[in-house]
Amino acid sequence: MGNMLEVRNLEVSFPDETDRIEAEPVNRAVKGISFSMKRGEILAVIGESGSGKSMTALSIAGLLPETAASSGQIVFDGCDLMALTKKERKAIQGKEISMIFQEPMTSLNPVMKVGKQVEEVLRLHTKLDKTERKKLVLKALEDAGLDQPEKLYHSYPHQLSGGMRQRAMIAMAMILQPQLMIADEPTTALDKRIQDQILALLKEINAKKQMGILFISHNLEVVKDFCDRILVMYEGKVVEEGTPEEIFYHPREDYTKRLLASIPEGKRTIGTAHTNRKKVLSVEHLNVYYPEKGGKLKQVIYDANFAIYEREIVGLVGDSGGGKSSLSKAILGLNIHTDGVIQHNTEHPQMVFQDPYGSLNPVRSIGWILEEPLRIQRKLTKKERREQVQEMLERVGLDKSYLTRRPGELSGGQRQRVGIALALILKSRFIIADEPVSALDVTIQAQILSLLKELGKEYGLSYLFISHDMAVINEMCDRILRLEDGRIYEEK
Repeated sequence: MGNMLEVRNLEVSFPDETDRIEAEPVNRAVKGISFSMKRGEILAVIGESGSGKSMTALSIAGLLPETAASSGQIVFDGCDLMALTKKERKAIQGKEISMIFQEPMTSLNPVMKVGKQVEEVLRLHTKLDKTERKKLVLKALEDAGLDQPEKLYHSYPHQLSGGMRQRAMIAMAMILQPQLMIADEPTTALDKRIQDQILALLKEINAKKQMGILFISHNLEVVKDFCDRILVMYEGKVVEEGTPEEIFYHPREDYTKRLLASIPEGKRTIGTAHTNRKKVLSVEHLNVYYPEKGGKLKQVIYDANFAIYEREIVGLVGDSGGGKSSLSKAILGLNIHTDGVIQHNTEHPQMVFQDPYGSLNPVRSIGWILEEPLRIQRKLTKKERREQVQEMLERVGLDKSYLTRRPGELSGGQRQRVGIALALILKSRFIIADEPVSALDVTIQAQILSLLKELGKEYGLSYLFISHDMAVINEMCDRILRLEDGRIYEEK
């Protein structure tokens, strides 16, 4: 079988933001890489944040930002995509090359029904009438493993679980049976069970349709079992490529070895005894409800009973849509639809979120964001506030130059460090960490987990640590709570 895709000396660069007048493209995100893909092959691209993985994928899909400058060749099915006009390339995009993204909630239009969004691809690339389009959409939703496709056709994205939204995106990507599907972190935000279902679906599509898949991921365990071949990228270059066997068991490059060494071992931590330790949180006979249309309440947590003690990390695991976030919001007083007892023995309990970019004010500087809680809660002078902010920023591994930057100017790992600093700035002793590393690559993930442990020891913190990655849970946590069918069980 011949090569379906050949990337030759691809370069992607961006203007230097310090000199907007000249706007010389000196920030090189991709530095002259070359590789190929056979028809029906599953090729993984791995590497840490900023290595050029996503920019390479966006180049192939024709979705680079307008500020990006690119050169080289992207030869797809014998045609150099870089030599085509926008109109000519648009005829290929979506029809022969499709893309699914990490977070379908931000990729799907929130005010447009799912069926219409999937149908839009057919409307743009075919001459089918409305009845024929709907028939194909229902079939695509069914092929993507979704029950009740007629009901989903008329549903909005927010009415679907994370796994269902990702399946809808896959239905959209495969409805025209493209030759190449680019999957950019398609399972990162999903729990293990849903993740396995999505990967099995992609494998099935690959086998049946001989559809090539360019699979970008920071989850190296997934890559090892899912892909035929692997490219390792670092600082915009391909530093190594080979089969999973070669990369995982016989890596040649030092960077690949360091990347593999960052994978959590998943060894279970043995927690210390609770004797003579105070409770920081006590939950008794807690029922949590979720408001639905028409003012109805749906119960998601039933008679929950557990406690978290000083200097303890308690893991919380469970399926997507099982109520983990609803429980977290109830504990922090963000969900009033509860009954039972929630007793805090610390002040200002805080949360570190999965996506700090979505939880940090994008138009404010990091200094302003960290100073704001001190302005509200404490009677401090401006100088005292600034000193505390700078001290906390340095404590999470960022220097004072970050005070004037905005969230959009930071990497994912840097934003997560700011999120941790924000949770600690009021000297909270209890923190809920809601999937704090699931969107980060393994090297940054290891740094953040190490930082959370280190700060926990230094400040005497207790965590409720939510994750779908059992390797991370086992490595981080003293005890594990499992949320299943709305009920809490402690794992022994």
